[in-house]
Amino acid sequence: MGDSTVWTLAIAAVTGGTAVLASWVTSRGSTRAARIQAETAARSQRAERLRESRRTAYLDLIEQTHRIGELYWEISAELREPSSAERATRLDALLDREVAEYAKIRRCTRVVELEGPPAAAAAALALQKATGPFYDALRPGTAEGKDCREEFDAAYRPFWKALENFVDAARDAHQTD
Repeated sequence: MGDSTVWTLAIAAVTGGTAVLASWVTSRGSTRAARIQAETAARSQRAERLRESRRTAYLDLIEQTHRIGELYWEISAELREPSSAERATRLDALLDREVAEYAKIRRCTRVVELEGPPAAAAAALALQKATGPFYDALRPGTAEGKDCREEFDAAYRPFWKALENFVDAARDAHQTD
């Protein structure tokens, strides 16, 4: 009977040890799986926040571009009016508004450059630079009273093309995120 008690104790010890070892291995596996799942969830959340941040930056730039485009149409309408002191005063006020709107489009461009990716940032910068010909045409028109209508109106096509290019780059970036 002594031998059977020893064997029973030995089997119980081996069984208990196996159970403890199995529990430990399972615990480590569960901990590792939980850590991997948490890391995956965190990466997914970061990617979604980046995607939404980029989308907001792209939409802000597009919206600001349309605002400045509307201002350009106002300026074009004013340039079609006969030259007068009142027209010069209105053009000066519109030029001041153009400078203020440019500051907003510049800020939107910087946010897109920060958010990326590089293709969207480059397209945003090109769009910002496409506002330059409007200013370059209007400034001498207001300061020196020159007729700048043709030069001003010629700036529309490259401006809207730059917007189209930006929208394409933003769409591509947004779809690959």
